Amino acid sequence: MTEEPVARPPPPRRRNGMRRNLSALMLLVSIVVLPAAVAATMVVTPVVTPENALFLSGPHPTSHSSNWAGYAVISSTNKVTYVQGSWVQPTLTCTSANRWSSFWVGIDGDGSNTVEQTGTEADCSSGTAVYSAWYEFYPAFPFNFPITVHPGDTMKASVKYVSSTVGFTVTLTDVTTGVSSHHSKKVPTAKHHSAEWIAEAPSSSSVLPLSDFGTAHFGKDKTNVANTNEATIGGTTHVIGGFASSTIQRINMTTTLHTKAATSALTPDGTSFNVTWMHAT
Repeated sequence: MTEEPVARPPPPRRRNGMRRNLSALMLLVSIVVLPAAVAATMVVTPVVTPENALFLSGPHPTSHSSNWAGYAVISSTNKVTYVQGSWVQPTLTCTSANRWSSFWVGIDGDGSNTVEQTGTEADCSSGTAVYSAWYEFYPAFPFNFPITVHPGDTMKASVKYVSSTVGFTVTLTDVTTGVSSHHSKKVPTAKHHSAEWIAEAPSSSSVLPLSDFGTAHFGKDKTNVANTNEATIGGTTHVIGGFASSTIQRINMTTTLHTKAATSALTPDGTSFNVTWMHAT
């Protein structure tokens, strides 16, 4: 497998800043000459994770984030060892403006200083939609996976802690085409604190405008992937909805003015949810 490192200076750290920090377009431009308007956003920094949660009515606590939408399950005993998820790669609606979005599963990042994650990117560059696949062991740089992503493809991703000698293995599969890639790395400082299923707005010094992805469908109801949107915590595996309600965070992406992306309730079987785009900024 050929991996392409992102060519950029190390990003500065931010408080709770440990998120996927580069769009597919930015990954591509490390090896392709870009228009100046795009290249101007090359310096990329991590984005803050959900904090200062506001608890609303509903079956699960709801928090608000500047860059996340989706679900997280928190382990108070730091025993998350596996997360798996699936989604249908959204089709972008692009204008002439540049926009960014990312879809992934991961371990850590919510209240910890590392993230082990893999997923897809869907960005708008001057009216053109660009899709790609990636993995990241933050704070190390992200890498491309050699998977060609098409809108409408069913994607499956997992992150598994194997052992202290192997570390974590991230695996991303395009179920539609059958192409799969994986990579392993030791992360000695990993906290095993949280499992996540997320749609995200990447960041370049601040949160970037979110690309219009319509509605992103996560889970078995739309992907028909078995044993999906599940995690293993303390040796016990459940789908998202199978964990204690108090440990499940439903996350909406918001600003002080409005909701940028809204997360639905879980389906009755606890496996599936949608994230709907509402605003770019």
